[in-house]
Amino acid sequence: MPESYIVRYGSTRTVAEFSFKGPQQFDRSDSVLVRSSRGVEWGEVLCPASDTTRKYLKSEERAGRILRGADDDAWTKRDEMQDREQDVFKQGREIIREHKLNMNLVDVECIFGGERVVFYYLAEQRVDFRELVKTLAKKFQSRIEMRQIGVRDEAKLLADFGDCGRPVCCGTHLDEMPPVSMKMAKMQKATLDPNKISGRCGRLKCCLRYEFDTYEEYRRELPSNGTIVVTKAGQGKVVAQEILAKKVLVSYEGGRRMIVDLSEILTTISSKNDGLNAGGKSKPNQDSSPDTPNAGNKSKPTEAKKNQSLGDSNPDRQ
Repeated sequence: MPESYIVRYGSTRTVAEFSFKGPQQFDRSDSVLVRSSRGVEWGEVLCPASDTTRKYLKSEERAGRILRGADDDAWTKRDEMQDREQDVFKQGREIIREHKLNMNLVDVECIFGGERVVFYYLAEQRVDFRELVKTLAKKFQSRIEMRQIGVRDEAKLLADFGDCGRPVCCGTHLDEMPPVSMKMAKMQKATLDPNKISGRCGRLKCCLRYEFDTYEEYRRELPSNGTIVVTKAGQGKVVAQEILAKKVLVSYEGGRRMIVDLSEILTTISSKNDGLNAGGKSKPNQDSSPDTPNAGNKSKPTEAKKNQSLGDSNPDRQ
C-alpha cells in the first residue's frame, strides 16, 4: 500500500508529495483533502509517490499529509467556497479601488479550511498595501495574503485551453516556466507570426522549449549553411538543413540541388562556422549557444515575484 502520493493542489496547481496513513487507497484523479503549510486544502491525486516521481519534484520533502478522501459534505463545502471566492473578489476589487492603489486584482483563493484568503494581483511597481490588508482582514475576518504575480502566472491561474486544444501546460504539469527565445522558434522552422507562437499569456509558447535541446543536438551534427561538402554525387554547398531528418540540402554545380543524408557526406572542404571531418564527426561550434533567455520575450527572469506579505493586519509586515 502506498505510504505517500503525488497531489496537485491550490489555485496555482502546485504538485507535491503528501504522506498518507490509512487503509484507503487512492487512484488517479481522486479528490482528497490535504494539510499543507497554508492549511487544509483541496487536492487531486496524480499517482503514488516513488523514487522516479521524486526526481521530477523540486524538493524530496513531503509537503504535508492527506487527511481523507473528499466525501459529499466536502464537495458541498467546496461549492460554497467557490461562491465565496467570487464574492470576495468583487468586494476586494472595490476596496482596492477605494484605497486608490495601482494594482490589478487577478484572482482570489479561499483556503478550503478557512485559514486564510489569498489575493493574487498584478502591479508594475512595489505596492504599499499595509492599510489595505487591515481593511481586508477586518472585512472578511480571515488572515490575508497578498501575492504579486506576473503575466505568465496570470495565465496559469485563469487560462483554460491552448491553441492545441489541450489544457494549458502551465495549468497542468509545468512547475516552472523556463525562458523561451525566438531562436527556438526559428530553429524549429515555426512561423514567426507573434499571434501564432504566443500563448495565452502573450509570451512565446512554453512548448517551443520542449524539443529545443534535441534540435540543438542534431544541428551540431550537421554541416552549417555555406559549408562545402563532398558527397557521393560530387562537391556542393550546403544551403539548408533538415534537422530532425538529419539531412541537408546541397547545391551542386549547374544549380542542381539534392537532399543528402548525413551518412552520405564523405568529407568537408571548407566550413563557415562548423562542419564535419571525414567520418562524419562534428567540430565544436562556438556559435551554438542559445540566445539570451527571453530574447523576443522580454519578461523578467522570474514571473512569480516575491511574495511581499503573508498579510495579517500587522502594519509592519510587508
